[in-house]
Amino acid sequence: MAIALYARKSVERENSISCETQLEYCRSVLRPNERDETIMTFVDNGFSGGNVNRDGFQKLIRLVRQGKVRKVIVYKLDRISRSLADFVNILQEFKEYKVEFVSSQESFDTSSPYGEMIVKLLMVFAEFERTSTISRVTQAYAHRSEMGFYMGGRQPYGFELIPAVIHNIKTKKLNPIPSEAAQVRYVFEAYAQENVSLRRLLDILIAEGKNPLNGSHWTTAKLSTLLKNPIYVKADSEVYDYYERRGVQIATDVSMFTGECGAQLYGRTKHRPGNPDWSDMKLVVLTHSGLVDSGIWLKCQRKLERNRQITNSYSNPTSWLAGKVVCEKCGHTMTTVKGKINKSGEMRRYFNCTGKSHKKICTGPEVSIYAEDLEDMVYDCISAKLSELKSATRKSDSAEVNDLKLKIKTIEKQEQQLLGTMLSGGFNDDLLALANQKAAQFKKDKLALYERMEDLKSRGDETSVVVNLAKSWKTADYQRKKAVAMIMIHRIIISEDGSAKIEWNI
Repeated sequence: MAIALYARKSVERENSISCETQLEYCRSVLRPNERDETIMTFVDNGFSGGNVNRDGFQKLIRLVRQGKVRKVIVYKLDRISRSLADFVNILQEFKEYKVEFVSSQESFDTSSPYGEMIVKLLMVFAEFERTSTISRVTQAYAHRSEMGFYMGGRQPYGFELIPAVIHNIKTKKLNPIPSEAAQVRYVFEAYAQENVSLRRLLDILIAEGKNPLNGSHWTTAKLSTLLKNPIYVKADSEVYDYYERRGVQIATDVSMFTGECGAQLYGRTKHRPGNPDWSDMKLVVLTHSGLVDSGIWLKCQRKLERNRQITNSYSNPTSWLAGKVVCEKCGHTMTTVKGKINKSGEMRRYFNCTGKSHKKICTGPEVSIYAEDLEDMVYDCISAKLSELKSATRKSDSAEVNDLKLKIKTIEKQEQQLLGTMLSGGFNDDLLALANQKAAQFKKDKLALYERMEDLKSRGDETSVVVNLAKSWKTADYQRKKAVAMIMIHRIIISEDGSAKIEWNI
């Protein structure tokens, strides 16, 4: 059996003791009769003590479990672990395999009950120090971010960092680079146009030679990240409402949303599009000038949110109806397959039930659903639907929007009256509680009205897209057909006998 010497260093600092020096201290406490025994050294350079997932330490533990180690010596207790829970488990394992544990600088070993007690007491303080440090760092980060400091991360395209003094503290702030900022504005303005997808936007930028000025290249992923970033928006009350309706914690007072400065969003970057829960995120208005008007920025957000609801099956290039066709029997999507030969000997595409081919839970329709036949039928149905849309007016929507605005104005007047009454005094505790409840209800009602207005605006955008596409529907290419189907059709249900039923979005 061997004696193991273990050393760990988390980061390279001038004043911190090196692993080699730690090992020398460990050797200094070897007894004279132990110097002739097998001595093994294990080193983890650049590893935190917050967990035990370290190469050198794991090798040591494996040898302990194999019964090849009788004693472990470290420079200090916290070299093994800074977590009390981890350390107690390690001590228990050492005890199980009859392994002594010695700290060279703290003058104890676990061969005695007293030494074991001291080890556990010291670990309590080691973990307290670690958790206190984490808490201080977290609180300092939150406080500085709420004061409007740029908190780092990947530097956003279009900006440079310049020295600044904010709240009498020397720091750095974002500053627009004119040439790159002009490109950013162009990206937002182009994507806000009807029929411009992320892929189409990428093609436009490449065709016009508008490559990033920092030497990189555009991709749809980079463009999506740029378009979603509130660092570029001139944050105003509309942006405030947008994030408040999604449950985001807004650290900056609403009075600071003046439509001049950009904002930074902290927290998770991905949320379910159908039921987004953004309550884990925080929005802060920074001190740099925004680049994009809120109207254009919000229009881009609505487009991006609609795109996120499209599943991967919609990208199937074999039919412009892909992702919309569903088997009535099992509810699974039907995808197009090439290679079915009809009675005339032609190779044709057909829709295949994934519940049958992939899940093995369905027999699918009794007849073959040829893609060309279904596309022709749906094409005629869309033509008829587009004719109806072209003659339709949006007077009802306009009237509803006006009615919503009037209701909001009424609530705002009621809020002002309530505020004036509260400021005039004379409220006891019960009346004050009721007044606060009434104010909260006003806010809730107003947010619901704003949400309805945004829905109507989004529906208006979609309808205008479809009406414009109707003008060229007869000569529409694959992408144009797919765009119309995406907006107009919720799904196409195929029954067991092969008949099709269209469920419309519009």
